[in-house]
This record gives sequence, structure tokens and C-alpha cells, in this order.
Amino acid sequence: MPDLTGAVWRKSTRSNNGGECVEVAANLPAVVGLRDSKDPAGPALAFAPRAWTRFLTSVKQQPPQG
Repeated sequence: MPDLTGAVWRKSTRSNNGGECVEVAANLPAVVGLRDSKDPAGPALAFAPRAWTRFLTSVKQQPPQG
């Protein structure tokens, strides 16, 4: 697992007010972190920046649900 020490976490702008939130840390040079904001001491996912960019691009191309 990449070292996420020094990560600056921010909540997703798409998170709702019901507490179902994710936080992203994109300030590290070789990794983007993703974690559950309800469990900040719990596990985190780590992505290569290029993979994270591809993921975001794919999500943005999906039609809205609901």
C-alpha cells in the first residue's frame, strides 16, 4: 500500500448531507487516495494518478441516475 502520510483529504462535492461521503486526497505526487469519511482511520484505496483520471472521465460520461 502506498504511503498516504501527508494526504490532505477533501470531501466529494457530490456527497450528500446524509453522511454517505467519500474523501479524496490528490495532493501526493504518485498516488490519489480515496476513503470513507465516516471512517477516516479505516482503510483507504490508492490509485495511480492516471488511473484516477480515467475513472473520473468514465464517471462523468455516465448519464445521471434517478
